[in-house]
Amino acid sequence: MSGNFAENLAALPPVDDLAGIELTTVDGVTSVIEKKPGSQGSLRVYQHLLARYGVIDAAAAEEGLVLYAEHTDDARLHPGKHPNIDRLLAIAAGGDALAARLLPARQAF
Repeated sequence: MSGNFAENLAALPPVDDLAGIELTTVDGVTSVIEKKPGSQGSLRVYQHLLARYGVIDAAAAEEGLVLYAEHTDDARLHPGKHPNIDRLLAIAAGGDALAARLLPARQAF
């Protein structure tokens, strides 16, 4: 992957068939990355990480931080501005892995 988020994102599979990704901590706390404006890049990154690692653990978090490229630097400078990157930073720093489940988009019949 290059050092540019847009180029990295272009190399990842689309998320047309997803409504979101549900993430669960070891304590059972759940959060969702929804397919909405401003989150679709994160949805693609997390989908890729799940396909490759099966969970969001330290190895997945490290790869994710590389994929986010310049946004990772911004997240380090401005904690809270990029919650999906903050989550990866915490895991990479020794935090607990997250279980995840893909949420399929509803099909119209």
